[in-house]
Amino acid sequence: MDAARTVLAELGDFELDDQLMGGASIDAHGTALTDEVLDTCRGGDAVLLSAVGGPKWDTTDPDKPRPEQGLLGLRKGLGLFANLRPVRPSPALLDASPLKRERIEGTDLLVVRELTGGIYFGDRGLDGDTAHDTCVYSVAEIERITRVAFDLARTKVTSVDKANVLETSRLWRKTVERMAEDESTPVDHMLVDNAAMQLVSRPSEFDVILTENLFGDILSDEAAMLTGSLGNAAQRVAGRRLGTRIVRARARLGARHRGHGHGQPTRDVRLGRADAAPRIGYGERSVCPRIGRRSRARGWPSHCGPRRRRNHRGRHPGGPRQSLGAVREHR
Repeated sequence: MDAARTVLAELGDFELDDQLMGGASIDAHGTALTDEVLDTCRGGDAVLLSAVGGPKWDTTDPDKPRPEQGLLGLRKGLGLFANLRPVRPSPALLDASPLKRERIEGTDLLVVRELTGGIYFGDRGLDGDTAHDTCVYSVAEIERITRVAFDLARTKVTSVDKANVLETSRLWRKTVERMAEDESTPVDHMLVDNAAMQLVSRPSEFDVILTENLFGDILSDEAAMLTGSLGNAAQRVAGRRLGTRIVRARARLGARHRGHGHGQPTRDVRLGRADAAPRIGYGERSVCPRIGRRSRARGWPSHCGPRRRRNHRGRHPGGPRQSLGAVREHR
């Protein structure tokens, strides 16, 4: 978080309101997210979210508060249904990836994950030695996240499901196919187990990966590791109101590094950099141009690439806001 605050201080005079969430909130208030903090987030232009958990609060006891409950509550409370995670390995870090350089070169994909439905928000319970978790999706929930995926796609949308087994996935696929009839962008369907394999065997062939909450949780972390570290991957969480969004500045730390000022701040610094922003659309009030100018003035490397023509829908960065403020990067 300190790295992100340093960048923001260089950009201008931002009003920052520090609030407790996750493990720190559990220690102070006994819950991962208080109503007061949620109300404060509703009144802000954006939420800059740092790490919220750690080994201290790890538990499988359903009666004990857990840091991730704060994340789920924040998403639901703010109506943040879209998680957008761009994956474009930096040329300087290609050799840091667990995959061979030639396998990940040219990778430039975006995972669009539905964030407020599915098994994480369904009914659950434990009765003796039997437990259940319920996965529920409505057509409306699938439609709104599918619109986001098509708005952000440049060449194709790959919809990931488990339609050979799950009824929710069959509804997912049927809804995506119907919406694709009104789009010029092609769509293909892939079972989630196959998608997990294809992400490591031919990642450069993906453009936009559209998927539901549970599958997206797993695949987005797998895709982020293509860059060499989860700390390298920027992401944005957005909802219906364009002014409500979360930028996650979460350095990945091992327990032995906590409290020593160590970490991987790349994602923090990239929260508005051009490697993520054109794809996930920070819009007219973007801090990205200012970050880019400051970066070049300080001699930091830029991965912006040349300005290219507008896409087939006539959109371009800085133009009119579209759904979720999302704009496509030019190709």
